[in-house]
Amino acid sequence: MHIFRIPGIFPMLLPKWKWQGNKKEKVVYLTFDDGPHPEITPWVIEELSAYRAGATFFLIGENAEKYPDLIRLLEENGHKIGNHTLNHLKGWENPDDYYIENVIKASATLSGKLFRPPYGRIRLTQAKKLRNLGFEIVMWSLLSCDYDPKLNREKSLKKLIQNTRNGSIVVFHDSDKAFENLKFILQPYLEFLKNNGFEMKTLS
Repeated sequence: MHIFRIPGIFPMLLPKWKWQGNKKEKVVYLTFDDGPHPEITPWVIEELSAYRAGATFFLIGENAEKYPDLIRLLEENGHKIGNHTLNHLKGWENPDDYYIENVIKASATLSGKLFRPPYGRIRLTQAKKLRNLGFEIVMWSLLSCDYDPKLNREKSLKKLIQNTRNGSIVVFHDSDKAFENLKFILQPYLEFLKNNGFEMKTLS
């Protein structure tokens, strides 16, 4: 079972984390996790450019180290860079100090203070320490579930469209495992946003 929309209880319980943008603005915040990827990330950039869409890319530090030209390409196209740890760690499975050190190491390549925990799994103690270091914990309101090879793509697209609201933060992945699903979902979703008057901006 896929959870495409985050239940409202989570933002209520964790109000210091960012779950959505301003509800008063007709803006959607597209985000992409797990890149950069030498073929997929440039493809995503082209798709976004066709719709004059800005997005925020939460990058894995090790991937960013391999492909510095892609970091420049993202920035040249007006996109924002976020931190997704050095090597996609699960916060629940790692000691706090090791996890924090991993995020800091990723920061050597990834500028800025936006942080998204891989899998959305992070201990409250880890999140507090990162916030004390100036990081903003960014979660999401809508999840495409494009990472799942068994995904019902039609259902995913339908749920995204049905649940999009002002300020929605939407998660996609520019990764090998997500690419076939992403190719099916992204363009028609961008078309929906454009036709319904949504701006697509980077997180700040």
